Amino acid sequence: MRPALRPFAACIALLSLAGCIPAGRSPGGGWRPPAESPERFAKCVAMMRAEGSQIDALPDRNFDNGCSATSAVKLVAIGIPVTNLGAVKCTLAAPFARWIREDVTAQATRWLNGYVTRIDSFGSFACRPVNNQAGNRLSEHGRANAIDIAAFRLKDGRRITVKEGWNGDDPQIRGFLRALHKSACGRFSVVLGPEANALHHDHFHFDMGRGPYCR
Repeated sequence: MRPALRPFAACIALLSLAGCIPAGRSPGGGWRPPAESPERFAKCVAMMRAEGSQIDALPDRNFDNGCSATSAVKLVAIGIPVTNLGAVKCTLAAPFARWIREDVTAQATRWLNGYVTRIDSFGSFACRPVNNQAGNRLSEHGRANAIDIAAFRLKDGRRITVKEGWNGDDPQIRGFLRALHKSACGRFSVVLGPEANALHHDHFHFDMGRGPYCR
């Protein structure tokens, strides 16, 4: 298959699961995730394994306060180790694994002449409201439908953080982080970074909730 056709083929493969999310840059959009079913979950798990991801399918969990972790997987090995991740909805885990294997690897080579050996996250599932503010609606983290990425460890020992690198002095690091943010906007429904608001000054937030929105 020609390289130019690979993203299109991946999109076709996902249509029956969650739809391909355009890299929109304005809120609203009206997109909503499809209804979950055991069949969709089984297809997603099979697709991830076929693409080379090692994952464990997790039993559904529902909590009295509205939080849940359904149609979720545990990411065992997806190319680069990622710290602190718990349950992740399969329809988020699939594009996340591709982002790591394809985008993180390519941009590290392009901008830093190296490769990433570890990615540090702030986690995935967390039963809390949006921005951890009481009274807000339930965060996508409370549905195991969000991942927060904070830093990247390189083979040469450098640790590149979103907090220090986004507006740091090194133009290569700034380019690396901005390239990863931009590529994420083509894979996830919602992408938030340091330019979204002060609460995201130190991490990238990815989710497959209502969108598209990229900032």
